[in-house]
Amino acid sequence: MITDSIGKLIKGQTAESVVGIDIGTSSIKVVQLKRKSGIPVLETYGTLALGPYADIAVGAVTNLSSEKISQALMDLIRESGVTTKEAAVGIPSSASLVFVIELPPSIDDRRFSEVVPTEARKYIPVPVSEVSLDYWPIPKREVGSYEVLSDKTVPIAQTKTEILVAAIHNDTTQKFTDIIKTSALSPLFFEIEIFSAIRSTFGREVETVILVDFGALKTKISVIESGIVRNLHIVNRGSADITNAIANSLVMSFAEAEEMKRQHGLLGSSSTPALSDIIKLSVDYILSETNTFIMQYERIHNRTVNKLVLIGAGSLLKGFFETATARFQIEVVRGNPFSKVQSPAFLEPVLAEIGPEFATAIGLALRQLQKD
Repeated sequence: MITDSIGKLIKGQTAESVVGIDIGTSSIKVVQLKRKSGIPVLETYGTLALGPYADIAVGAVTNLSSEKISQALMDLIRESGVTTKEAAVGIPSSASLVFVIELPPSIDDRRFSEVVPTEARKYIPVPVSEVSLDYWPIPKREVGSYEVLSDKTVPIAQTKTEILVAAIHNDTTQKFTDIIKTSALSPLFFEIEIFSAIRSTFGREVETVILVDFGALKTKISVIESGIVRNLHIVNRGSADITNAIANSLVMSFAEAEEMKRQHGLLGSSSTPALSDIIKLSVDYILSETNTFIMQYERIHNRTVNKLVLIGAGSLLKGFFETATARFQIEVVRGNPFSKVQSPAFLEPVLAEIGPEFATAIGLALRQLQKD
C-alpha cells in the first residue's frame, strides 16, 4: 500500500474536507482534499491492492463481494489517515454507458427532458426505468466546422443538436452506496470516472485530445473536445493481461511476473531477454487500438487530434510513455492531476510521478470543492 498523510503539514485545518474514492478491479485509490482560502489543498492520499483480499497476488484483477471491498476501503481509510466522512465516489466506465445522441435542430431545448430518454432507449440494453440517466447538450462547434454526410460536406451547426448522455444501472449505484455506507462514510455523489479524470487532468484545452486510461482490466480511450466527452471506446486489455502473459510465457507465478513487470517494464532485463518482447505484444495491441480509434474519429468527424494524454496505473509501466510518444505523430503527455491542488514543494516530484494513477480520485474531490 502507498499512503502519505500531509495534513499535519497544513495549518488551520477546517471541516471543509472531502475524500475522492476510486474503486477499481485491482486497487482502491483515495485522495482527501480541503479548501483553504478558495484553493484545493492536498491533505492525504493512498492506494491499496485488492488482490490479497481475494487471496491472490497484488496487481491481479478481483471480483470481490461488497463486504470485502468495504473491508479493504476501511483499511485504506485508516492507513492513509483520511479524517473526513464526506465521500465522492467514482463509477467505472465499464459499469456505465456514455454516448452521444443526435436530435433534429427543430427540437426545442425545453423538450429535451421528454425526448432524450426516448432516444436513449436505442443505446441502453435494459429498460430506462432501471438506470439513472443524465444528459448535457453539447455546445455547437465553431462556425466553419464541417463534416461529411454521405457524399456531401455540410456545416456541422446546421445538421443536428448533439446531446451527451450518461447512464448508470440502478443496481450499480446501489452496490456502491452499500459499500460506502458500510465503510462508515457518507456518499455525497457518484460520478462516472471519465468525467472525474477530465476535471483533474485537463485545463482550458479547446483542441481535440485523446485521453487514454490504462487500467488493470481494461483500457478506456476517450475523445475530449473543449473538456467534453465526444466518444468513448473500451479496449478489453489492461496491465493485468501483461502480467498474465509474462507468467504464462516464462512459466512463473503471477506475483513473480508482476514484480518483474514493475521492475523492468518495456526496458527489458538482461537476465530475461524475452521479457520486453512479451510486454511489447500487449502494449502494441493497446496502442494499435488507440491509433485505429483516432483515425476513425478523424475520418468520420473531419477533426484532427492534437494531443494524447496518458493516465491510469498501467501508464506508469517503464518505457510505456516513450513507446507511445514514438508511436503517435502528435504530442503525448502524462496526466498530472496533483498539479490542480496545493501540496508541499518537496512532494511535487513524487506526486507528478504517481499522478496518473490518482486522476479519478482527485477529480472527484475537486468537483465537491468547486461546487461548494
